[in-house]
Amino acid sequence: MTQFNLATVAETVAAEFPDRPLIVHRGRTFTQGELVGRATRLASYLHAQGLGCHAERSQLAGHEVGQDLLGIYAHNGHEWLESMMGSYRARVAPFNVNYRYVHDELVYLLRDAGATALIYHAAFAPRVAEIRDELPALRVLLQIEDGSGNALLPGAVDYEEALAGASPEPPPVEPSPDDLYVLYTGGTTGMPKGVLWRQHDIFMSAMGGRPLGSTESVSSYEELVERVRAANPTRLLILPPLMHGAAQWAVYNCLAGGNAAIFPDTVEHLDPVDVVRTIEREKPIVVAAVGDAMARPIVDEIAKGTADVSSLFAWANGGAPLSPSLKQRILELLPHLFITDGMGSSESGAQMTHVSTSGNVGTGTFTPSPEACVVSAERDRLLEPGEDEQGWLAQGGWVPLGYKGDEAKTAATFPVIDGIRYSIPGDRARRRTDGAIELLGRDSVTINSGGEKIFAEEVEMAIASHPAVADVVVTGRPSERWGQEVVAVVALRPGSDATAEELCEHASTHIARYKLPKAVVFREKLVRSPAGKADYRWAKAQAEAEG
Repeated sequence: MTQFNLATVAETVAAEFPDRPLIVHRGRTFTQGELVGRATRLASYLHAQGLGCHAERSQLAGHEVGQDLLGIYAHNGHEWLESMMGSYRARVAPFNVNYRYVHDELVYLLRDAGATALIYHAAFAPRVAEIRDELPALRVLLQIEDGSGNALLPGAVDYEEALAGASPEPPPVEPSPDDLYVLYTGGTTGMPKGVLWRQHDIFMSAMGGRPLGSTESVSSYEELVERVRAANPTRLLILPPLMHGAAQWAVYNCLAGGNAAIFPDTVEHLDPVDVVRTIEREKPIVVAAVGDAMARPIVDEIAKGTADVSSLFAWANGGAPLSPSLKQRILELLPHLFITDGMGSSESGAQMTHVSTSGNVGTGTFTPSPEACVVSAERDRLLEPGEDEQGWLAQGGWVPLGYKGDEAKTAATFPVIDGIRYSIPGDRARRRTDGAIELLGRDSVTINSGGEKIFAEEVEMAIASHPAVADVVVTGRPSERWGQEVVAVVALRPGSDATAEELCEHASTHIARYKLPKAVVFREKLVRSPAGKADYRWAKAQAEAEG
């Protein structure tokens, strides 16, 4: 089978379908051919700055890097995808920078990555100016004009000027399937970690090598082209920021499949009115979102009935749970829709799916990919379907090389069992008799209360189903009696009212009483990542402040 690299994937599809729309944003459409042309100029520029691959993968351990790393510090837009594609063509490894990070977090991230280059929106120029003297390795700065009014930083080069002045010919290097795809974890439960993938492996796992809904992997570039030719082009509205892995995977699936990725006009924050207007104007058939926090305001806007959203055929959810009560509401508004929950992680790629339709709403139990499995609690064997044992969700086959610079963590997360290397990021799971996988929850946010293990996500689902709740995150705090006690941090819907007792009584109809929160902390709004993921460190601080 052909070994793929992400640069050649883009160039191959663009060569055959140059006029296919790829990115649609703010009234402008960028075609496959146009974006590859711009990415090639960026690759030429980066190569001219001396950036590229300096040690081949065969010389390196899994946690080591032999390429320059380039941070992408930007809101969603065509430049994000160009930066990825251009970096790959120059054999530079791009990585995601969280645009909510402040000084210390940015310095930590860029130092950990050893970044030598940074592409950033001008809106973030003041932050870059604050940290650049603390990052002596950071020598190439490309600033994207965005109307913010911030001047070009000294030593930085305007992004468009760099492309205009660069050669349209690709640099004289050959991208390799061993070149890196780098994705930094969100850091909502600990410090961010750089996950290192071979490009071939992440392409097959999550970026188009096995098309969505298929179990058959692409075996050659020729087959990739034939699959694009045989399929009808579709349009996907992407709401999560591209600094979130699932959004990157969705865009690259559009690229590899000859489809169009649409961004709403407002990308600096979630604007539900703009999202619904974008659906009406651009007619996507799929909307990709993250959990209740992102979906709920959009559903509220759809419910007003002021816009035509009949083009939608599917709601793709990933990154955070979508509660059954909200799924039911979506399907009442749009009964023809089907809702897909995708399960995966930075360390595993795409792993499992669950589909809900009108009259058949569920959550928590997934159909696994051929490589997804459950291993024993001791991490020494695979659990067979029907073994009534709680284990770890795992992934075989295409898995990452390791965590950048962390040999010990790499060995712990990617163990070898019976001669096969697995990824075990830390989710608890059970393999059912029918082969489905029941997801129990992330071990790092499991609460041990009185000797009972309580999964935060399960309690969150129970409380989120109350009609007064706009958002909820569940965490643990120290307890003299229980060791840890369950605390729910809750934001109520505007104009709604509910007491802690009412919320717990409602939740008791869904979960055992020992799992109920010992306390409820009310906040006007909860802190989440821009992708909609719960910030458990923030929630824990709120719970302890009220203890």
